[in-house]
Amino acid sequence: MPPSDPPGSPGPGPDHDPTVTPPAGVPSIGAPATSRSSPDAEPSLEPLPPSEAAAVPTTPVAAGGSPRGDRTLAIVAIALAIVAVLGGAALFLSGYSLGRQDATTPGTPVSEQELFQPFWDTYRAITERYAGGDIDEKALIEGAIKGMVEALGDPYSSYLTPEEYKESLEGINGQFEGIGAEISTRAVDGSDSQCATLGPDCRLVIVAPIAGSPAEKAGLEAGDIVLAVDGETLDGATVDEARDRIRGPKGTEVVLSVQRDDGAPFDLPITRDVIEQKEVIVRDLAGGDVGYIRVTGFSSDAAADVEAAVRDAEAKGQTKLVLDLRSNPGGFVDAARDIASEFIASGPIYWQEDADGTQVETDAAPGGLATDPAIKLMVLVDGGSASASEIVAGALQDTGRATLVGEQTFGKGTVQQWTALEGDNGGFRLTIAKWLTPDKRWIHTVGLTPDVAVDVPADAPADRDPVLDKALELLDETAAGPGLARAA
Repeated sequence: MPPSDPPGSPGPGPDHDPTVTPPAGVPSIGAPATSRSSPDAEPSLEPLPPSEAAAVPTTPVAAGGSPRGDRTLAIVAIALAIVAVLGGAALFLSGYSLGRQDATTPGTPVSEQELFQPFWDTYRAITERYAGGDIDEKALIEGAIKGMVEALGDPYSSYLTPEEYKESLEGINGQFEGIGAEISTRAVDGSDSQCATLGPDCRLVIVAPIAGSPAEKAGLEAGDIVLAVDGETLDGATVDEARDRIRGPKGTEVVLSVQRDDGAPFDLPITRDVIEQKEVIVRDLAGGDVGYIRVTGFSSDAAADVEAAVRDAEAKGQTKLVLDLRSNPGGFVDAARDIASEFIASGPIYWQEDADGTQVETDAAPGGLATDPAIKLMVLVDGGSASASEIVAGALQDTGRATLVGEQTFGKGTVQQWTALEGDNGGFRLTIAKWLTPDKRWIHTVGLTPDVAVDVPADAPADRDPVLDKALELLDETAAGPGLARAA
């Protein structure tokens, strides 16, 4: 903002029209006194009180006047000089105050100074006066960021430490560091049913080592029972907690206590490495008439693998497909769009609604290989089908392209963005949008209702799959279905 004329600027000179009103804030030499009752009032001839009259300079005589006029001009000049000094002092003090405030609240916009002042007051008090021990300022900042994100009350927005941020991105990118083995649970009573908590009646079993993985190279075999990790029992742990203990940084060693068949337990050291997780599993069912495609995640590679699976089914002449999205927690929305586009020729796959309510349509990518309605498609879903899985399932349901079979889906209708913080400060994920189905349904916390509901008994045998059986029945076929496992 350009500076206004400072107090003490000269009044109208001989060449100025004396009737022109001077700018606001600049003293008017010889201006008539006005009524205080209204800004639009006519000039008043009533004299001002002495206190106010003293502040109004006396009208000078014309240039070249008497000594009294010279003294009056001198008094006016001195008065204006004092006003200028006082005004300058006020500006200086104001500038000092603002500067000092900026020093104690660095980077805070002026409009938000009052809002952030309690935060900075607390931070300064801790860093300058805390006497309970050494202060980790980096931990203070991380804690503040974490608290700020948690204050949103959104389970899908969170602060992540550097290690958590790295591991989370690895997970959704289809990579992780570990031994490379599919793990599951098995009840000891011989029923072969899955169980929840590991212990004397529930064991961690190796489903299969991943081809070429450290687990396979170390000699781990399908059916091996893992009793302990690095000498610590797995009793009381869930399968996910056991997985987290087996995983670890590339190049580090983990020792599994393994029991094979009825033999004595033995220790098996395995050096961890980077594992490429296989997210697309392909099988032929019903004597080769049905193509089965199971998708366990939506990493950047998943869409290309699904395309390859559909192309292979096409080459085999299969016109009946099963797309299994059960227990798939989601991943990248771009991968969801590309996978759905293999079966939907055109139109919206989903809508994205941002913070201000603007809705943007995301259409099917051209060139899908199985968009012909003559290719029958069944999509399997359950309570573990979430996010990107629901984008695909919702698009196929709304367009009538597929029949959803199974159980109510999870119901996650939001999109998160991952942001890395500068330096070694981790990052955060933040909900930035809602997503809607092609018919603009928001399924958040509700989920998708399958077209054909199938209740799965808790004691269902591990070698039977009622949901897949129903899908095959709908395709006029029957076959056994796959089990579920996790990668460690």
